[in-house]
Amino acid sequence: MTEQWMPGNKKELMSAIGREWNLLIQLAESLSDEQMSAPDSGGWSPKDNLAHLAEWMNILMGYHIDKRPAREVMGVSEDVVRGWDMEVINPVLFERNKSRPRGEVMGMLKQAYVKLEARLESMSFEDLLKPRHADDPEKRPLLLWVLGDTTEHFQEHRETIERELKT
Repeated sequence: MTEQWMPGNKKELMSAIGREWNLLIQLAESLSDEQMSAPDSGGWSPKDNLAHLAEWMNILMGYHIDKRPAREVMGVSEDVVRGWDMEVINPVLFERNKSRPRGEVMGMLKQAYVKLEARLESMSFEDLLKPRHADDPEKRPLLLWVLGDTTEHFQEHRETIERELKT
């Protein structure tokens, strides 16, 4: 298992997020409408991947940062978020967004990013280093969720889209 990269300060964090964001957006904007809507072997198109990222940036802000109930943030029933199972949550988010047109998805994505960037800029780096859950025995910092739903998530889905374009 490789050790997770952790920024040493907020400037490093925002730079890393911005770098991965720019790579993702450059890729998305380079795709034709046909490429953007072509499903991969798992049934997800690049547009679906981008809608997924928008959803998770909103979840990061509402649930992880603002600590609102997950069902409220996602607009789903308690059954969907019980157990925090991605095999349950992600298909629900996919179904909600799969019929959205490219322009709407890109708008959602960019809007979520602008809101998240402003939200992170308003927080101190020290706040990001505080434990996400008060009862977490490992005292994992909120920063782990920020990285997981930004730099790491952007890279993961960008690479997924790039891989599919090569096949």
